[in-house]
Amino acid sequence: MLIKNGLVFTKQGFEHKDIKIEAKSIKSLSAESADTSDAFVINADDCYVLPGFIDLHFHGAAKVDFMDGTLESVKTLASYEASHGVTSIAPATMTMPIDAIKQSINSALEFNRQLNDCEASLEGIYMEGPFVSPKKLGAQNPEYVLKPNAKDLESLYEVSEGLIKKVVIAPEEDGALDLIKSFHNKVSFSIGHTVTDYETATAAMKAGANELTHTFNAMPPLNHRAPGPIGAAFENKHVFCELITDGVHVDKTMVNILFSLMGDDRIVMISDSMMATGLDDGEYSLGGQKVFVKGNRATLKDGTIAGSVTNLYSCFVNAVQNMGVSFESAIKACTINPARALKIDDKVGEICEGKRADLLVVDKNLEIKEIVLRGKILKRA
Repeated sequence: MLIKNGLVFTKQGFEHKDIKIEAKSIKSLSAESADTSDAFVINADDCYVLPGFIDLHFHGAAKVDFMDGTLESVKTLASYEASHGVTSIAPATMTMPIDAIKQSINSALEFNRQLNDCEASLEGIYMEGPFVSPKKLGAQNPEYVLKPNAKDLESLYEVSEGLIKKVVIAPEEDGALDLIKSFHNKVSFSIGHTVTDYETATAAMKAGANELTHTFNAMPPLNHRAPGPIGAAFENKHVFCELITDGVHVDKTMVNILFSLMGDDRIVMISDSMMATGLDDGEYSLGGQKVFVKGNRATLKDGTIAGSVTNLYSCFVNAVQNMGVSFESAIKACTINPARALKIDDKVGEICEGKRADLLVVDKNLEIKEIVLRGKILKRA
């Protein structure tokens, strides 16, 4: 396959390149007109060519949730995400019984044993709960919150066969710092659903925590006398900051402040989407709790925001077109940054020789015209 005449997003920025694909990988990039005699050609004239997007934190879409714990639900999620330009995924658990989390893990393992051509690559599991603060639950179920402990995490990690990549933790809870110190070489810890102060967050980051879960949401704010976890992340340069840019979770001014504060190498856009994504208004569920959707807002009965109803590509478009985030910064936040955060940047996240051929051809209005998934065409203009 050959993608010709496109404006390709590379490490150097946008460049006019032709991309040659062999099997599932990018074979070469060339500024010269490539030979098309033996290749299927995609003409990307007047279009951008971007790396496939990576969502490392989302729960559901298309009326299914990862916590359904079934192969069918994971396949539905992976197909939906791929069809919307998200070619690599790390679906998220919720604060639910350990056995239910294990069932979801098993469904992910089963999915990876029979991946189909139309499905996004499942690159990890994002464990959101049960090691959260009962004082900052968001949409997490208070009935199943646990103190951070090695026994449960080790049990889940072993079942996952190493597929658990991220673990959300409230560092102020008893046992949290010890757990981070002992497990940070196996999983990445993300500070979230927390009331932590700056000092404790800093200690957690020094111990190995390297991410903030949906920054600004379910955590203390950045305050001039109490900088909290966001201030701690600013000072600890290895920490990534997740960000939901659906227009509901975070005001556009705060979105731009975070990009300016942290730099665009440390922001990871996520969707945090739930099962109502792609569907009409109505009543749905998340983590065993009822969720009410109206427009682009999903809430619990008490009005608490309960995930988003916007996929990652739509969040990206909103950030660029309505929030003032630069095109290049938004691309990085949806591609190479989450790849680095998941430690899969050796195979995905950017367009260069040897990386997996997950590619999006989008027009100047950011409408997706073509999707190439693992070297095969998923969507045609």
